[in-house]
Amino acid sequence: MTAVFITSTGTDIGKTFVARGLIHCLRGQNRAVEALKPVVSGFDENAIAGSDPGLLLAALGRPATRENITRISPWRFAAPLSPHIAARREGRAIDFSALVAFSRRAVETSAGSLLIEGAGGIMTPLDERHTVLDWMTELRLPLILVTGSYLGTISHTLTALDALARRALKVTAVAVNETADSAVPLDETTDTIAQFAPTLDVIAIPRLPAARPDHPAFARIADKL
Repeated sequence: MTAVFITSTGTDIGKTFVARGLIHCLRGQNRAVEALKPVVSGFDENAIAGSDPGLLLAALGRPATRENITRISPWRFAAPLSPHIAARREGRAIDFSALVAFSRRAVETSAGSLLIEGAGGIMTPLDERHTVLDWMTELRLPLILVTGSYLGTISHTLTALDALARRALKVTAVAVNETADSAVPLDETTDTIAQFAPTLDVIAIPRLPAARPDHPAFARIADKL
């Protein structure tokens, strides 16, 4: 059993896209894989198939039923905001201890590779005192850091790596997911990040069809699981 936590430098960078690519790759290698997206905001109960957990379930070959959605994403909120704000708008709150316990149980019971996808970026608040960084620190799983190729991503990525290093968290790979219509070349962005993070495997992922992410880059990441 191998468990990894997929995090990012921010929201809408491509965590779910990378998770789906890894699921597709692992299943193609006949390897058992499970995926969780415990916390999700911006969730539309009337369009669950297109939600992040719905897309993960499709990659796993399972229907996006409400039962299956609840199984992998227990904390769902309608507002497309930071989870603690989205929860507050519904008169709710994320129980951080319960979130950590839920994640640990999944790690302990998973028979194959387990992908746990975070919410937003590494410093996204989950409640009034805890961030995604605190969640990752409690779990101490190896990380896949997803970043983009937009202008400014180099600073964001190196800042994120510094914050993770300060918590002594292990980064398995940095996945540079090409940003649509970016004026910055993907290869130059990847090379620069690698120059400043020479001990890490920095892997470029070009723009791919959203319906079926399929690229050798995912195999490079999957080989580390």
